[in-house]
Amino acid sequence: MYGEIITIGTELISGRTLDLNAWYAAGRLTASGLRVTRMTAVGDDRERVTDALSRALGESLFVIVTGGLGSTEDDMTTAIVADALKRPLCLDRRMFDLIKSHAEARGMEMTAALEKMAWMPGGAQVLKPEGNACGFRMVEGAVRLYFLPGVPDQMRYLMDECVLPDLLQRFQTLPVLRQRILKLYGVSEPVIAETFKSLEAKSPDVQFGFYPRFPENHITISLRGPDEPSVSRELDQAESAVQGLLGEYVFSAGSDTMEEVVGRGLIKAGLKLASAESCTGGMIGQMLTNVPGSSDYFEGGVISYSNAAKVGFLGVRRRTLARHGAVSRETALEMAEGVRGRMHVDIGLSVTGIAGPAGGSAEKPVGTVYFGLAHEGASFAERYRFWGTRKQIRKNAAMMALDWVRRFLHGDPFLSGV
Repeated sequence: MYGEIITIGTELISGRTLDLNAWYAAGRLTASGLRVTRMTAVGDDRERVTDALSRALGESLFVIVTGGLGSTEDDMTTAIVADALKRPLCLDRRMFDLIKSHAEARGMEMTAALEKMAWMPGGAQVLKPEGNACGFRMVEGAVRLYFLPGVPDQMRYLMDECVLPDLLQRFQTLPVLRQRILKLYGVSEPVIAETFKSLEAKSPDVQFGFYPRFPENHITISLRGPDEPSVSRELDQAESAVQGLLGEYVFSAGSDTMEEVVGRGLIKAGLKLASAESCTGGMIGQMLTNVPGSSDYFEGGVISYSNAAKVGFLGVRRRTLARHGAVSRETALEMAEGVRGRMHVDIGLSVTGIAGPAGGSAEKPVGTVYFGLAHEGASFAERYRFWGTRKQIRKNAAMMALDWVRRFLHGDPFLSGV
């Protein structure tokens, strides 16, 4: 039940491309009750690939290799595998005919580079002869090997359609598999990693997974067991343990987005919201209106990017801007109060900050963002510092603004001043 993943591509080890294939394969294998003991990324180098493959053959029951199956000069995986396993390269007629038909349908000539993809090590079997993705499997001794393309969509298709069913048919696992997903915002990756250490000690049979999805973090809780009741009970306990340690950051248990959670909360409370945005430039409004029916609780928003817009549309006082600046607690408060009053809503939400890359100072560096929330005459504002690119800072600011609304609706003590 244990194996490893090898991803091939110079772009992976140079940092130009994220290794999403290894991430996806590991998550799918773990969720299926199979164990991943190692993940290795190597460049397009014959010696390195051969070494990684040889080591995997000596230590694993299955090996999944992605990348290097295309038609370009640096796609060498098939030739390297044939050489390492001392097998001849053989033309797979079905694959050749398939590639040729695709080429002809697109008005392309059947070149030697395209034909290269139809040559496979002796004994290899095409994973999906009738499909559009190139991949094959082999058996070397007691080890099953699967070779998948590096293109993420093609890799995921073959992983789900061919590799997982084949592995689960050959390696016995417990019959009942269940998985739960918790979405978190506002907690760092090191804190989650430390939390996992204590959770794994208490629930050794439960598989905890951690997947950053900027600006969110997702936790998966997976378990295989003999029957539904026992699996559900243990998952309930594991989820309760996570909630007990990280509950304030958990905004969804399932597939719901932050904007969907906030929308349901506003409907339940019978409240309407309006936004006043500066550095986010309308991202908060866009997120809220991604949800069908959001007009039931979102009245609208003002993008008050300039000082003149803050004064003219929201009623921010010129004296406030002169004394404290556009990026300040005082301005955020007046923006929230202004949009609440002028839109005639229950909650006014504001954000103003410095997204960069220029415009920062020693007192207010790039990434400084102020948030404001006004409700029934009371107001609250706070300063945050975000890191990253301009795009990341703006995305984090929009997400934090909605998280403020979520926390307010749940009576979070953090917003007890409102």
